[in-house]
Amino acid sequence: MALAFARDRAAAREALAAWLASRLEGATDVRLSELSGPPATGFSNETIVFDASWTEAATGGKRTEGLVVRVRPSTHTVFPADRFADQYRVMAALGEHTDVSVPPMRGFEEDPTILGAPFMVMGRVEGEAPPDNPPYPQEGWLADSPPEAQAQLWWEGLEAMAAVHAVDWRALGLDDLEGADVPAGGHAAARLAWWEHYLDWAAAGAPQPVPEAARAWLRANLSAQEEAAPALCWGDARIGNQLFAGHRVQAVLDWEMVHVGDPRWDLAWFLWMDRHHSEGVGAPRLPGFPSSEDTVARWEASTGRSATALGWWQVLAGLGFAAVMVRLSHLLVAFEIFPADSDFAHTNTGVTFLAAELERLGAR
Repeated sequence: MALAFARDRAAAREALAAWLASRLEGATDVRLSELSGPPATGFSNETIVFDASWTEAATGGKRTEGLVVRVRPSTHTVFPADRFADQYRVMAALGEHTDVSVPPMRGFEEDPTILGAPFMVMGRVEGEAPPDNPPYPQEGWLADSPPEAQAQLWWEGLEAMAAVHAVDWRALGLDDLEGADVPAGGHAAARLAWWEHYLDWAAAGAPQPVPEAARAWLRANLSAQEEAAPALCWGDARIGNQLFAGHRVQAVLDWEMVHVGDPRWDLAWFLWMDRHHSEGVGAPRLPGFPSSEDTVARWEASTGRSATALGWWQVLAGLGFAAVMVRLSHLLVAFEIFPADSDFAHTNTGVTFLAAELERLGAR
């Protein structure tokens, strides 16, 4: 669910033009097109899209560039700590020093007085993301693609994720993303604790029987996890957060959950979100998509890592997505999109699909 673009566009356009003029060395006559956004702008980030044109003083030549601004969320946030500056820092480092496909990063502004909150500016990448609403297996450009093109997109998305796991995060100065205190249970325990904290925050004291049952199962089965060498983890790893052109990856987006940890988290989330968008909503999986078994084998071959005990991580992914949907249910009530007595926190497909998985495991 997303919110409409509600900012004063004239004021934002003037502020951004002045900001760009101060950042573009030797540029004059900076002009911006009308501001727009995606079809709607999401809860996680307000997104502003426009073209900027200017004259380069040294040559007198004209230049035009498509730009995207993401504004830090300040109220009704999806995450208790958005790590907004970290997102920019990670994407900038990846873009400068690795082959990971990220948008070109153009600047970060900490001063909240310009747009009401800190913001980042990046170059616009042409491409489409598989839609969440309606889910891409049901309709849209990916569902209409031939099976061989669907397969190509899946493998492209997986390999782009695997490229993140190959990054030397220490060399990029991203050591702090691991966290200072990894618990005795290792990175699996650390990620579970992160989602437990998130669930407690999102639930705001209201009972959440299905996520709580998942938490109990994960705790009971944590000892089966073997510690893996940590890697940079994208966090929200799924094809819906990638831009494609010709079914080839153009950019990896949405780094709100970036961290250093066990990369099986990314693989599990990648698979779980696709499962949710198909079997979780009662739709057939796209015919061209490779099987989970083939996907895991390809990831193992690409990364040189083992995906053993991935089932535990998929339940953790289910807990995470259900917790996010619990939070979104409260936001939908706060914005008066849903009535105050809505039971969406317990009936959304993120929760019901997790319940089905727990029943399959005999955990409920």
